[in-house]
Amino acid sequence: MIKRHPGRTGIFFHYQQGERLRDFPKALSPVLAKDNVFLYDALYDHKPASAFDLNPISIETLHKVHSRTMVEQILSSNAFEGALYSASGTVSAGERIFSGEIDNAFVFTGYGDHHAGSNFFGGGCYFNGAAIAIHELRKKFGTQRFAIIDTDAHHGDGTWEIFQNNSDVLYICFCTSSFYEQNYNVNIQVPHHTDNTSYLALVKNAFQDWVRPFQPELIFWNWGYDGTIGDYGDLGLTPQVHQKLAEEFKEIAHEICRDRLIVILCGGSRRDLATRIIPEIINVLAD
Repeated sequence: MIKRHPGRTGIFFHYQQGERLRDFPKALSPVLAKDNVFLYDALYDHKPASAFDLNPISIETLHKVHSRTMVEQILSSNAFEGALYSASGTVSAGERIFSGEIDNAFVFTGYGDHHAGSNFFGGGCYFNGAAIAIHELRKKFGTQRFAIIDTDAHHGDGTWEIFQNNSDVLYICFCTSSFYEQNYNVNIQVPHHTDNTSYLALVKNAFQDWVRPFQPELIFWNWGYDGTIGDYGDLGLTPQVHQKLAEEFKEIAHEICRDRLIVILCGGSRRDLATRIIPEIINVLAD
């Protein structure tokens, strides 16, 4: 096996209220000691020496994907700032990857992506960061083909709606619900109770059947740990499966799109799982 040099990994973080990420960014201290890991943060006063800035995207940028009515509704809510910085992290990650500054990224979100459609939101999702990033990367870099692979335990109805008529975006959703495939919207139905081996096999088969033939220029991984035993979307998966998933995603990104991979934190509520698993995934990205 040829040993590859470690790539440059960006971590996009903003201070968030709530229980699940209470141990962060402190829990990142060991991985931040790596020379090839860079922290881009916002709303956080005591920045480590390796930190960069994470700036918010504009309201007009939000309008490229979401209706003005929807944006105005979120703007008037208490969630707006967290939702804005969540989406901004994904956009910034994509821009810094295509500008050559980093190779892959992990994006902390206070509010996830996949339940946010063009004119609706819910389930803790307000803006669809991946969709906004795709719009911006097409405009600024001419990038056309993207894959969004969703291993959150629940169906990403917002992402599904946004890209249902877009043949240049492959959206693969792993969830317990059944949906008809439409263009490159692909639903991989997962049993309500499964195990690590069976789940990993579904992911590998999807890579073989869909991702390799599609040849995206960048992969977004909507990652949720809510399907882990004891969390609210419990599918019977153990914490160990997530590191294995990260290894598979990193390998496919290396093979087909020059390591360009953005991991977006989605579902999951348990603080102990977040504190354990997130640094493991970032270590895989950086090794």
